[in-house]
Amino acid sequence: MLQAIGLTSARHRGLPPAVDDLTFDAGPGCVTALLGAPGAGKTAALRLMLELDPGRGVTYFRGRPLHRVPRPAGEVGVLLGDVPGHPARTARGQLRMLCAVAGVPASRADELLDAVGLGGLGDQRIGTLSLGMDRRLALACALLGDPHTLLLDEPTEGLTAREAAWLLGMLRSHADRGGTVLFTTSDPKEAARVAGHVVTIDAGRLVADQDAADFSRTRLRPRVAVRSPHAVRLAAIVSREARAARRSVEVVTEAGSSRLSVYGSSCAEIGDAAFRHGLPVHRLADEFGDTGPDGDRDVPTPAETVSAPEAGRQPAETLVTSSLPAGPESVPPIKRRPARGPLRPVRYELRRLFGVRTTTLIMTVALVASVGLSVLLARDGRTPLPTVLAAWPSLLPLPPAALGAGLLGALSFGDEFRYPALAAGRGTVPRRLGLLLAKLAVSAGVALLLALVVVLASAEVLRVVYGGDLVRIPPNVSSLAVSWSGLTVGCAWAGLLAAGIFRVTAAGVAAVLAVPVLMVPLVEWMPKAPTARSMAGLPGRLRELAWLQWPQEVDRWLAAGVRVVAHPVGAALTVSLSVLICAYLFTSLRGRVRW
Repeated sequence: MLQAIGLTSARHRGLPPAVDDLTFDAGPGCVTALLGAPGAGKTAALRLMLELDPGRGVTYFRGRPLHRVPRPAGEVGVLLGDVPGHPARTARGQLRMLCAVAGVPASRADELLDAVGLGGLGDQRIGTLSLGMDRRLALACALLGDPHTLLLDEPTEGLTAREAAWLLGMLRSHADRGGTVLFTTSDPKEAARVAGHVVTIDAGRLVADQDAADFSRTRLRPRVAVRSPHAVRLAAIVSREARAARRSVEVVTEAGSSRLSVYGSSCAEIGDAAFRHGLPVHRLADEFGDTGPDGDRDVPTPAETVSAPEAGRQPAETLVTSSLPAGPESVPPIKRRPARGPLRPVRYELRRLFGVRTTTLIMTVALVASVGLSVLLARDGRTPLPTVLAAWPSLLPLPPAALGAGLLGALSFGDEFRYPALAAGRGTVPRRLGLLLAKLAVSAGVALLLALVVVLASAEVLRVVYGGDLVRIPPNVSSLAVSWSGLTVGCAWAGLLAAGIFRVTAAGVAAVLAVPVLMVPLVEWMPKAPTARSMAGLPGRLRELAWLQWPQEVDRWLAAGVRVVAHPVGAALTVSLSVLICAYLFTSLRGRVRW
């Protein structure tokens, strides 16, 4: 059961609200159509129901507003447009990624692919899908959490008659299983053919709330379309004459318009009435329901209904006005709440990262470039072994592995904002601590994997090319391992945080390159004290402070970490990460970051 009460959108620049005091119900086991001409406020109404836009009012989904539903994916499925997925991701990969968001098993993806007729196209990329196939995939995304209610905005727009019939059949099947379905449309015939309940709006206000039979009887019937500069006077004359002749005639006019729709009369009768009273008529034509040139509006505003008194008939159309009291305090405000993060963030991030070929391509290029540079650096025999294995010549600001890790980190948030699968209606990414920690953990793991593979591959290639005497384990291997790991992980985190702050991948790449280009010279330029104090014995003092007894090997790793931070590159990376973390937290707290 869906109940929308007093929905009113916020005013912008003094303009009237797109939705104004809209109240209606959509019951379970029934398909409800929200009908209106383009610009009538249908999409704005859906966005208010989903708390995507600010305004006033409340929408109850089985007795609870959306922000109080613990698992929204199991209550409401939404289709607001095409699938906002990466064009290189497969249909199956997109659904598996969203399974982690909804907290359902990955096997649900294959079930829905078969249900929407895409079982044989699961490995096809989203960017190559036709409009009909893309709409089927969008419906599968809406059904992932097995929701009770489906909200769909113009689901058949642009589809062929066959595709539209299939999609509307799926909506009827969902309603037949006891679900609630609300879809918007500007086609009255489609509403009458599919829906059991039709809610008609115009200029954001409720015009009619009818069952399908009443709607078909009152709206899908022959009419006479009239356009006259004296439409209001002509409407009164036609109504008066029909009343005198004891004929049932309905006259409908648009507010502030010269347009009339007359039901139960003919062009000849209306033309004669206008001629007798000297009223000019610019247009007089027979129409059927919603048809007609010049962009005729689907649902005009009822002006007057004239019925035969002796027949005792009542107007078939039921006009509904809001039962809520007028005034800004009558309904609660709708706040644009932050989007929720995935229920399984680590699983989501792994599927997002490895669901496209970009990740594998970047890691492969970094590996090949590192191995090639290692072979060239080892050729002269004067380059230190750590530099050779890291493939870091003096001409490059960073080694290829660090650059690759930074680029992957930047894409982690950059792709989220470019293809907002988590919050498609908002066009943004949820500021959730759980999602951030998952991205930091996954990006660090990928960076460490890339760093390890680069060193091992370079060592093996050097052994094959130059013999086994070249590659030997140095005595300070722990310090070198900490330095190498810290560099790659730090670059990955710098790219990730910068892309999350500025919402673009290029900002993350720029932050990574800024470390050696700007921050390292700045750290080296800073004046040093003539009598600098030594941090020797820091691990022992930390052990005393924490009252813990850890193995002596931990002291060696702590000392190596301190030496890494004291190095100009390590200090520059530490300062950069500190600034980026503070900036990310500041921007997140402005949006009330949550878990």
